[in-house]
Amino acid sequence: MQDDLLRFVSGPTPYSPWWLWIGLGVLTVVIAWYLAVLVWTLPSSQLRRLPVVRSVHARVLRRRYARTVRTIGEHYRAGALPPATAGAQLSRTLRSFLHQATGTRAQYMHVDDIAAGDLAKAAPLVSALNDAQFNTESTVDVGQAGLRAEELIRTWT
Repeated sequence: MQDDLLRFVSGPTPYSPWWLWIGLGVLTVVIAWYLAVLVWTLPSSQLRRLPVVRSVHARVLRRRYARTVRTIGEHYRAGALPPATAGAQLSRTLRSFLHQATGTRAQYMHVDDIAAGDLAKAAPLVSALNDAQFNTESTVDVGQAGLRAEELIRTWT
């Protein structure tokens, strides 16, 4: 019995070395999964501060919000949305993007405050969308404003 124990402890391993590599691979995948979930669920304010994640986060935000603006524009051009509703949805989407991208609470700011701060290049478009939303006599082309909003989001730095 003691010989069996000695042979078991000092003898050749009963398992292939591939099992070690498979186990390490599975462990690596699990750790990567948990890190991905952690990063995916972080708020934008923290993602903007992480050097490696910052550029990926900005690219994903721009793509997601540009797609939303494009969808609103397509619905408007198809006649599914009246100009005031399309203007409101575009304004809300643009302001949400500005908040997510910069941390400035653009959803609650007046156009003059937007124009006076870091978001100044978005102020003319926000003003036009407000006019389309609240002025029944507005001459703002909401379809064109949607294209401008999409371009602004895509080129935001």
